[in-house]
Amino acid sequence: MKRCFIFAAGTFFGLRERPASGDLVIAADAGYRACQQAGIVPDLLLGDFDSMDQPDFPNICRSPVEKDDTDTMLAVKTALEEGCDTVYIYGGTGGKRLDHTLANLQTLLFLRRRGARGYLYDDDFVWTAIENESLTIEKTVEWGLFSAFCLGDRAEGIDEMGFQYPLSDATLTPEFPLGVSNHILEPTATITVRKGALVVGWELPTLSSI
Repeated sequence: MKRCFIFAAGTFFGLRERPASGDLVIAADAGYRACQQAGIVPDLLLGDFDSMDQPDFPNICRSPVEKDDTDTMLAVKTALEEGCDTVYIYGGTGGKRLDHTLANLQTLLFLRRRGARGYLYDDDFVWTAIENESLTIEKTVEWGLFSAFCLGDRAEGIDEMGFQYPLSDATLTPEFPLGVSNHILEPTATITVRKGALVVGWELPTLSSI
């Protein structure tokens, strides 16, 4: 397993796990400030630098402002090119740009369809994408929240086990948020989707209690 830590320009809620030797660290544009806040020197700083002035940094990849990829997506593609199969995204939510939060949720599916798994960190919450598979989650917060949303036209054959509101062979569609605000009851809970894709998120302990 090769890991990549990406720091984007949204709200940085704190670091859940520090990069270790051999991990790739990428700062996407003003995500460089989050790296500085966390005391981390990235391996690469990339972006179009529309969120901050380009700093004096030895390893910079500057991209044009007019492009199809967000700076975070450029970082994700770089992680895949470097053989990373686990990608942690910090600063990919919050801020003033809901559109970028939505883009980063879609990016989780981009990673999953390329054999990698991405984790998008919000305020005491983490999101990932699953498609035609099961995912088991450990309960780390008593009565911890869990939500699941359809990524696509519909997702079928959904089971949720170990939750307050279990599902069996259910269908989720993009026009009705049936999967919002469940709770994890058991030490481990499992969500399965047999056909389709979901973005799922669950509550984490507050950083002050870790």
